[in-house]
Amino acid sequence: MITFEVENSRRELEKLRQEASAPDLWNDQKRASETMALLSYLEELVSTYDSFLQRVSELEDMNALSLEENDPSFEEEIVHALDELDKRIDSIESRALLGGELDAKNAIVSIHPGAGGLESQDWAGMLLRMYIRWCERVGFAFDLNDVQPGEGEGIKSATFTVKGKNAFGLLSCEKGVHRLVRISPFDFSNRRHTSFASVDVIPEIDEELQIDIDPKDLRIDTYHSSGAGGQHVNVTDSAVRITHIPTGIVVQCQNERSQANNKAVAMKILKSRLFDLEARKREEEIQTARGPRKDIAWGNQIRSYVFYPYQLVKDHRTGVEVGDVQSVMDGEIDKFIEEGLRWKKKQAQD
Repeated sequence: MITFEVENSRRELEKLRQEASAPDLWNDQKRASETMALLSYLEELVSTYDSFLQRVSELEDMNALSLEENDPSFEEEIVHALDELDKRIDSIESRALLGGELDAKNAIVSIHPGAGGLESQDWAGMLLRMYIRWCERVGFAFDLNDVQPGEGEGIKSATFTVKGKNAFGLLSCEKGVHRLVRISPFDFSNRRHTSFASVDVIPEIDEELQIDIDPKDLRIDTYHSSGAGGQHVNVTDSAVRITHIPTGIVVQCQNERSQANNKAVAMKILKSRLFDLEARKREEEIQTARGPRKDIAWGNQIRSYVFYPYQLVKDHRTGVEVGDVQSVMDGEIDKFIEEGLRWKKKQAQD
């Protein structure tokens, strides 16, 4: 599959190079920016794959020489190199599954607990920790834009921005409802509880993309920050809440040091959510035109995390299962993301 995807990318790259050389390309700034961004992405993908093939060829020659001279001294180097190539091909395959118009952008992630009070709030807090650990593992930066603490444990809501190449493309597969099954630490009868939390992921929209917002459609409120934030918390009304009245979308930010900075971040998140709302409407129109589909659509409950009576994390779309629950909660979710990308691409092609 990886060879097929990369060779398709190679053919698309040649077309884009011709398009990028057109003298009238920059007459349309938006089209030109998108073309150059995709061109850069495909050039890196193809170059990385060609480098991988070159390394494979070198190892084949080394192995042939080792066999010819009956010299086992190359064995350790070859084994080590093969381990590195395994990791590299996984990375290449993930990149080949991306390349959508918005995949390369930063991601704005929101987590909300379902019904269930303390149980669901605690579960939402666990998911927030899982994604922060994942960001740390893959080297992505993240900004906690707004965190509303739960009543005793967990969170009532959280919004954070993940910054890194392909952050949105990778995390888009995490969108949906996540289900937890465990013996509740808050139940003195040691009964099993099921909790739910929703994860929403949208692309962070660039400043140059024009999203028309009438100031009359906004209600802007300020309030004391309630989460971590150092000496400025609960001293001034630095936190900002913006309500877009026509759509009912509410965004808030309290992580920045000043009210002006919080307002700027909140406006960026609002623009991104309005952009996502329009994208969803277009997708719904396309699905309506296609008619009913046999396959289940991108479902609400995408994954279950079972802590008791056995330990298992299962993705309901792809069938991927991992028995080491703790490693998943520590941010090792790459396997779910990679299979989710394959699933997502297959759904788009069907």
